[in-house]
Amino acid sequence: MALAKRFKAAVIGGSGYGGAELIRRLIQHPDVELVRVASIDFIGEPVSNVHPNLEGVTDLKFEGLSPAEAAQGMDVVLLGLPHKVSAQKVPEIMSTGARIVDLSGDFRLRDPAVYRRYYGADHPAVNLLDGTFVYGLPELNREQIKKAKYVASPGCFATTIELGVLPLAKAGMLTGMIETVGITGSSGAGIVPTATTHHPVRSNNLRTYKPLDHQHIPEILQTLHAAGGKDLQLSFVPVSAPLARGIFATSFVHVDEKIPADEIKRVFAEYYAKEPFVRVPKKRLPEVVAVAGSNYVEVACQPGAVENGRRVVACFSVTDNLIKGGAGQGIQSMNLMLGLDERATLEDPGSWP
Repeated sequence: MALAKRFKAAVIGGSGYGGAELIRRLIQHPDVELVRVASIDFIGEPVSNVHPNLEGVTDLKFEGLSPAEAAQGMDVVLLGLPHKVSAQKVPEIMSTGARIVDLSGDFRLRDPAVYRRYYGADHPAVNLLDGTFVYGLPELNREQIKKAKYVASPGCFATTIELGVLPLAKAGMLTGMIETVGITGSSGAGIVPTATTHHPVRSNNLRTYKPLDHQHIPEILQTLHAAGGKDLQLSFVPVSAPLARGIFATSFVHVDEKIPADEIKRVFAEYYAKEPFVRVPKKRLPEVVAVAGSNYVEVACQPGAVENGRRVVACFSVTDNLIKGGAGQGIQSMNLMLGLDERATLEDPGSWP
């Protein structure tokens, strides 16, 4: 007889790609039992009808439950709801006493005016933007996450870009302009195809979208300022690529010319030396296929020439947008919140190639 697991979890909004990863990871979790999956789509259908990789793995079905009904009796609820929808449902979930990990962008920003500017709507729960939610980047906020009841999990581009330059911010080296190009896979666009995201257009194409105006820009700046960055600006150009999974970010920053190149590399290596999911490759540069299908991140920096008193540094970072950039990072935070090993159900290294 299988032993009862210590904690109970529900997923609300489980029919998308992020929901699929939440479900896949949770049904394998040694300490957390996935009890129910709520959705407004596919109600009554087996989860495996929508996520075929789960055929024969789980008997769970999509349930048409209100957020409060889905959260009732749960230790933790993981939200895979769209932006602007999540914020409307969270107060109802909070009334049940359950912990919350929200994968949407609704509680990442502190300023409601910035939220309105980038998400195109007034925030429906402004009173919860005062720090009620901890920003769920373990490499920066691990101790706060351990004590948190509510976590706002970072965006996929935000996670990738932040981790690419975070050691410089923590060391007080990051100031001024950051210039980033981020290349992303198609799963980041969601499960419903559109005129610019479905396979015939995407498979042999590169195109930019929301250049210099992506909604993750204020999230990244807010996070890096909190980490020690000063007077930061971010010019960010996202590019859609013919990949199913993965983000590759290249960020150019400038540091004081007096900082030796070896010191910059040492800062990266030391900051991430004990991080369970961040790798700094020694004999190659980061690449998407090395982390696709996993919760791992690869980062590297390449110090360059000095110009006008500042040394240029190219920072490279890669993630799987659905796992470390989404569901996996949410589960990593959930593990910390529940006092569990943060690596639980996340240690598989993905596949190669």
